[in-house]
Amino acid sequence: MSKQTFYHVDTAIFKALWSWAKRRHPMKPRQWVADKYFATRNGRAWTFRGTSVDSKGKPYEVTLVRAGDTPIKRHVKIKGAANPYDPEWEVYFENRLGVKMAHQLRGRRQLLHLWQQQNGLCPMCHQKITRLTGWHNHHIVWRSHGGSDTADNRVLLHPNCHRQVHHQSLDVASPRSQQSV
Repeated sequence: MSKQTFYHVDTAIFKALWSWAKRRHPMKPRQWVADKYFATRNGRAWTFRGTSVDSKGKPYEVTLVRAGDTPIKRHVKIKGAANPYDPEWEVYFENRLGVKMAHQLRGRRQLLHLWQQQNGLCPMCHQKITRLTGWHNHHIVWRSHGGSDTADNRVLLHPNCHRQVHHQSLDVASPRSQQSV
């Protein structure tokens, strides 16, 4: 549904640009107008283009981005009963944070940083954390207990190790704190 709406927006923008270009040059033939303002770029015909000037005065071509090229991201609503200050909801919010981090570049850098600091190992079972095994983002001091959301308060655990930590109330030490001792 969203993609279809974006394509409708693209069509409306194209029609407005075409009308503007024809109105701007009423005495020129349609082919001349098309050649002046539209080009084929990246295999896509009828891409609106123009020129701009950089800081050194050198002209360069700019093209209009199409709305239909916007990636669709689905967002999951937070459950109505979820309370970030309730320890019972800690796992739920940690899972949401992990999904959010995996979908944004800055978050992926943070995950990579945590993974590298842990030498790619789960601090509970000391086995490798891979895409195949999966991982969960765990807060050492739970956010519901006043812990921060910074990298020094988080570790990556295997999903099963993470469940054990929460169900058996186990303590997890940061591998970073062990390295500095």
